[in-house]
Amino acid sequence: MKKLSLLLVLLISGVSFAQVTFNPGIRAGANFSHFTNDENYSYYWGNNYYDTHTVNMNFKTKTDFYIGLFGNIRFAKFYALQPEINYSRQGTKMDTNINDWNGQTLTATYVGVQIVNKFYFNKFNIHFGPTLDFLVENKNFDAENEIDLGLTAGLGFDITKNFGVEARVKKGFIPVYYFNNNHSNVTFQAGVYYTFNMKK
Repeated sequence: MKKLSLLLVLLISGVSFAQVTFNPGIRAGANFSHFTNDENYSYYWGNNYYDTHTVNMNFKTKTDFYIGLFGNIRFAKFYALQPEINYSRQGTKMDTNINDWNGQTLTATYVGVQIVNKFYFNKFNIHFGPTLDFLVENKNFDAENEIDLGLTAGLGFDITKNFGVEARVKKGFIPVYYFNNNHSNVTFQAGVYYTFNMKK
């Protein structure tokens, strides 16, 4: 009976001190993206296969931007769940010894949903969660898949109660481009966020 009474007291205390808040916000910044798995392979040229040529395909960083809306659901002083809807321009640049392809920019643009767990340590916050992106535009290549499932992780810093800076890495696991191997998305993001009426 005493244990039950103690449990009830703890539950009542937890409810009385818990203040769940919801605050919308906006985030935007720069994308630095590329595809995984550079390719190096040989092929034969000519009917008699006399000459062997080595092809080097290196995927270099493409710089673009992202912008998104989020809702910050603050369950506790140290934790919030933050669903997001983001528009993200990604892709890669080709560095290859194939003259027709060298220097080309491959663009993959996504609209996606992220469910971000945010853990707060004073003004710092840690981000981690799953992503689901839908391809809405691809330029200079044929996309292998129109959906990308991945993970994002990063750090944020609250400069004021409403305004902060962030840096994230987003890694896709579904191939977006296929040549001789599968290639998936890697995106580093650096930007800012603004939360409306954020309560600390």
